[in-house]
Amino acid sequence: MENNEYFVSINDVSKRLSVPAHTLRYWEKQFPVAIRPTTGAGGRRYYRTETVSKLTVIRDLLYTHGMTIAGVKKLLRDGNLPDLTDALLTAVRNSEPENIVVPPAPIVVNKIDTDKIDTALTLLKTARSLLGN
Repeated sequence: MENNEYFVSINDVSKRLSVPAHTLRYWEKQFPVAIRPTTGAGGRRYYRTETVSKLTVIRDLLYTHGMTIAGVKKLLRDGNLPDLTDALLTAVRNSEPENIVVPPAPIVVNKIDTDKIDTALTLLKTARSLLGN
């Protein structure tokens, strides 16, 4: 563990990410590999800086980019979760945490997804022409 690593309470993370604490607890169950808080006295949850950055990426994928939980799970399983951890850790070390601006995470689309989308579009165009629209 690094000397400059710090822990953040679930309430602080909730405020920073504008996500209710119960949602963060739900995400712990949905993404147990990525989100593992440390528990303190009385079972209180404390998150490492790295975990907060992963939560930020997950939040952006779900809320900003409209991905589903299943889609984010697939990214995690495939190892394709956009990794902002290094950039965020550098920002935390060089700034006050409240002043960190996190860029939106890029959407990762693989070739299989684009082929399915192209096929669906072709089918829709065919259906539209058959219906006379």
